[in-house]
Amino acid sequence: MKFQILQENLSKAVGVASRFASTKAQLPILGNILLSTKKSKVYVSSTNLEISASVQVGAKIEEEGEISIPAKVISELVSNLPKETIFLSAEKEQLKISTTGFSSKILGINSSDFPKIPTSINQEKAVKLSQEALSAALSQVLFATSVDETRPILTGVLFLFSSNSLSLIATDGFRLSRKIITFDIKKEDVGKVIIPKGVLGEIVRVDSSVGEILMLREDREKQVIFGMGNTILTSRLLEGEYPDFEKIIPKSSIVKVLLDKEEFLRAIKLASIFARESANIVKIKVLEDSVRVSAESGSAGSQEAKVDAKVDLGGGEYTEPFEIAFNYKFLEDFLHSVTGEEVEMRFSGVSSAGVFLDPKDSSYLHLIMPVKIQD
Repeated sequence: MKFQILQENLSKAVGVASRFASTKAQLPILGNILLSTKKSKVYVSSTNLEISASVQVGAKIEEEGEISIPAKVISELVSNLPKETIFLSAEKEQLKISTTGFSSKILGINSSDFPKIPTSINQEKAVKLSQEALSAALSQVLFATSVDETRPILTGVLFLFSSNSLSLIATDGFRLSRKIITFDIKKEDVGKVIIPKGVLGEIVRVDSSVGEILMLREDREKQVIFGMGNTILTSRLLEGEYPDFEKIIPKSSIVKVLLDKEEFLRAIKLASIFARESANIVKIKVLEDSVRVSAESGSAGSQEAKVDAKVDLGGGEYTEPFEIAFNYKFLEDFLHSVTGEEVEMRFSGVSSAGVFLDPKDSSYLHLIMPVKIQD
C-alpha cells in the first residue's frame, strides 16, 4: 500500500474513527484503525463491536492495500504533523509515514484479523433524513436516556416510524422526552427500532454541510447503518420491549403555567446552590400571577425567587397555592433544550408527572416525575 494525502483530511478521518476504537486489552485488534485503499479513496475504519465507523477520504493512490495500526498512535502522530501532504506506505505489518523533515514507522497487526464492517450504504433502500432536523431532535431527547446499564433498553432512543412522521423517545424512568419529525415515509419503512445513544451522539456532532443523513435498518443483522457524507456509522440495535410511554403521558391537566424561559432558568440556577446539599430538590409554588422557586439546605441556608407567569388554576379547584417538587437538574436539562423564549408547565397533581412544553414547538414534549416532599 502506498498513497499521498493531505494532513488535514487524514487527521479529521482518524479523529472520527479513533473515537470508536476499543480500549479493552482482551482484543488488541479492536484498539486499531484499519487503513485501506481502493481506486482514489482511503478508508479509515474502526470498531468496538458495538459501533463501527468508516470514513472515506480522497487521496493519490499509488499502490492499493491495507494495514491495521494502533488508533492512539496514529491519531496523536497525524494531528501533530504540519498541514501539508503526507506520504504513507505499508509493507507487511509496518506503516511508514513521512513529510518534510519527518519520518516514522508504526508497527501494526495483520489486517486479516480486523472485523468486517460496512464502508457504504444502499441509498435506494435507506430512509433520507434532514441532518439539521435529526440533529436538533436528538439534542432534545438524548439527555433523557438512562446511564444505568442494568436497564440497557433505556440507554437508547426509540425511533418510531409512522406513515408521515418519525417520533424520537427517550426516558430514564424519571423523565421522558418525545420529539416528532414530520416527513413522508415509505410503507416498508414503518416500524420501530431502539438505537444506542453512543452512535446518536456522533450524529449531533456532524457538520451541518452534510445536509442529508441516510438511515438503513437491517433487522436480520440487528443493526442500523447511517450514511453521513463521507462517513458510515454502524451500530447494533438494542433488543427488548420499550416501556409503553403513551400510558404515562397525562391526558389532562388542572394547573397551567406560562413563563419566560430565561427568568425561570435563572431562578432554578439560584435554587440549585442550596438544592445540591438537599437531594437536588427544588420546590415550585404556583400562585395567581407568579411562580415561587425555592430550595433549602440544613447547612447552607435557603432561597426563594419569584418569576412572573400567566397562571390557569383550573377554575379554582385548588383553594391553596399548588406546590410541587422536582430534581433541579432535570428542570435545567429541559430548559436548555428549549429553543423558544417561553415554556409552559402543566400539572394534574403533586404525584403525577409534570408536562413541560415549548409553546412555539408542538412537536416537543417533556415529562418529569415529581419528588415526594414532606409537609
